[in-house]
Amino acid sequence: MSIYFVKGKGWRYHFEVNRKRYAKGFYPTQREAKLAEAKRKEAIQKGLPDPEKEEQKQQLIQTTTQTDMAFLDLVNKRLDSVKVYNSERHYKDTVYTSKRWVRAWRGLNCSEITRDMVQNYILKRAKVSNNTANCDLRYLRSMFNFGIRQGWIKDDPTKGIGFLPVEKKIKYVPPKEDVLKVIMAASPEDQDYLYCIKETLGRVGEI
Repeated sequence: MSIYFVKGKGWRYHFEVNRKRYAKGFYPTQREAKLAEAKRKEAIQKGLPDPEKEEQKQQLIQTTTQTDMAFLDLVNKRLDSVKVYNSERHYKDTVYTSKRWVRAWRGLNCSEITRDMVQNYILKRAKVSNNTANCDLRYLRSMFNFGIRQGWIKDDPTKGIGFLPVEKKIKYVPPKEDVLKVIMAASPEDQDYLYCIKETLGRVGEI
């Protein structure tokens, strides 16, 4: 019996019963893989069909007649996917942003969220900054498009909503003289640290 993680794909299980090998993947979390393994093993011992295949049949029947789901469910499924296929930083940013969406639209189905609701939400976020509003719109659009690709929903309420204008600023690059002034004003220990950054051009986290 074994459950293991495959980078870029997810969790997978495999086991043997009566010298016959059974394996399947990929699952967003280790817990889901363990649960699927237990169900499959129980079905084999009882001579029943693969429970996942039966569940997929039911889902296929449902998706042909139903293309809607609770907004909170879509958020959670999107988070599960991001956690497996994206970086930890991207996952944390998505969690942080999603909490505001849930506060705004908890209890609603995806079909009940209209373009006007999203537009009003984005304009409200623009009071912080246009960059902040555009970030929310980008993450929202990714989530709804994820639901459409999975066949869970059919409409994207962010469609047609444009990004807000952002003034591009030229990044300040200090001259060599100013860099040396900062280093000389630092403590001896910090000077070593700053010299290392200056000479290697390495990232702060790398140094």
